[in-house]
Amino acid sequence: MTERFKSGFVAVVGRPNVGKSTLMNALLGQKVAIVSDKPQTTRNTIRGVLTLEHAQIVFLDTPGLHKPLHKLGEYMVKSAFQALEDVDLVLWLVEAGRWTAADDHILGELAAVRQPIILVANKADQVSPGEQEAFLRVAGQKRDFAAALAVSALQGTNLGELIELIVERLAEGPKYYPDDWLSDQPERFIVAEFIREELFLRTEQEVPHSIAVDVEEIKEDPEKNLMRIRATIYVERESQKGIVIGRGGRMLKEVGTSARLQMERLLGTQVHLELWVKVKKDWRNKPGALRELGYE
Repeated sequence: MTERFKSGFVAVVGRPNVGKSTLMNALLGQKVAIVSDKPQTTRNTIRGVLTLEHAQIVFLDTPGLHKPLHKLGEYMVKSAFQALEDVDLVLWLVEAGRWTAADDHILGELAAVRQPIILVANKADQVSPGEQEAFLRVAGQKRDFAAALAVSALQGTNLGELIELIVERLAEGPKYYPDDWLSDQPERFIVAEFIREELFLRTEQEVPHSIAVDVEEIKEDPEKNLMRIRATIYVERESQKGIVIGRGGRMLKEVGTSARLQMERLLGTQVHLELWVKVKKDWRNKPGALRELGYE
């Protein structure tokens, strides 16, 4: 008897900086979502596709659920909750051994969710097996979860078990994407995210959150087996522009080099990357600017 093919959409939710993007990348075995140690790195809901022999899981990596401080924050939270509307299953990520007030807030927000929720305690490598067990026992009593599991996205612990738990709870369904698809995001979006990630890794305080990237051109040069990419980095203040460029252009050069290497791995060809830095004052609070930069 042929095994039924299962498929479904799975939202990955949780507070900022709990490892949602790291987990999705680890489950897919390849990077489709940017990662940093700063909260609110993910701004859009990003889809990642895992195709197995008898199932296809479409993960939706959502922005961290938090109290918004500006129009961009409102968009991010709205994006996260919209992702819950049409999914088949929810993975709620918390940090193993550490339950916070933000987790209590999310618990209340998820009260109306009728889809099965799997509680995933990430960063399990940072606590002992006994602490993992005790934490899951207490956290598992907070609502009726479909399952609860401790994992380490960074070390790959229990990720196979997590995939099994997900597939068990999916219904028979079609293959939504071709076998070789990892994401439905356009190249332009992923390229912009690679640039933003490199800036997140190299800047501090308010600067990374004030950055937006607009990829203005992706042009193939078949004669030179080259992809030409031009992008503009927007900041909110003139002082931030100086930080992003760096002394003698050093910061911008480092960002460009690292982002280019990621793009070449993604696109499978050499890349010529041209970066510009401009000021767009207070863009995070201006609906017109948010639309222009793809946050509407």
